[in-house]
Amino acid sequence: MTAALVLDGVRKDFVVRDEGRSARFTAVQDVDLEVPDGQFLAVVGPSGCGKSTLLDLVAGLTTPTAGRILLHGRPVTGPATDRAVVFQQYALLPWRTARKNVELGLESVGVPRRQRGRLADEHLDLVGLTGFADRYPHELSGGMKQRVAIARALAVDPRVLLMDEPFAALDAQTRESLQDELLRIWRATGKTVVFITHGIDEAVYLGQRVAVMSPRPGRISDLIDIDLDPVPGEDVRSDPAFGRLRHRVWSALRQPTRQQPTRQQPTAHAREAAHV
Repeated sequence: MTAALVLDGVRKDFVVRDEGRSARFTAVQDVDLEVPDGQFLAVVGPSGCGKSTLLDLVAGLTTPTAGRILLHGRPVTGPATDRAVVFQQYALLPWRTARKNVELGLESVGVPRRQRGRLADEHLDLVGLTGFADRYPHELSGGMKQRVAIARALAVDPRVLLMDEPFAALDAQTRESLQDELLRIWRATGKTVVFITHGIDEAVYLGQRVAVMSPRPGRISDLIDIDLDPVPGEDVRSDPAFGRLRHRVWSALRQPTRQQPTRQQPTAHAREAAHV
């Protein structure tokens, strides 16, 4: 299977102020990863391990200190429409309707107005928001707002969809409902998805494969194939196979990792300043 995304020896350092001095802070290190075209990859790891930094690197929002990132064989050098990001916060413009929020990305790439409206409506239908195109964000629930954000990301037809804990702020029932919706959308579109999460259950439920990250500096410590095929509406989480896979990911997260010595270990103040 052709690799859509390749990370080869990726490291990301930050230079922060630490008690009046400059300190080098490594967020992720020696990351090697291939994501086949059309795969749903879930990335799980402890808080502060560099998951979001890794997603920012793939999105082109920041550049690696070392190593390279390839998308379909071409180096990632910055943001582009072949990648779209869905963040935890919906980031919808309150003065624009759902349709106009979805059109936002289409406007940036110069899609004509009539075509923008048609594409926006198609993608609102895709995420289950038929009939809500003229609603403003304050008229939508949290789950509906996140659906608008997903529709906006998909409308520009990215080759890779990057999702940074998009359901973390939702209640448990809404989160599970949107997990089913996301699987349906992924199957319908065939997009390559990289999904960042803190949740072991969420990673196992959504991912075809789960990448487990070690504590900072983050590395890919394990790659676990998920041989489940969740059917929306069925409680696969009660299946013994789900429990076994969940325990495997849980165990991988708790494996001791050997931290390589660094020249200078920054204080807690400097770590917070790095925002990773």
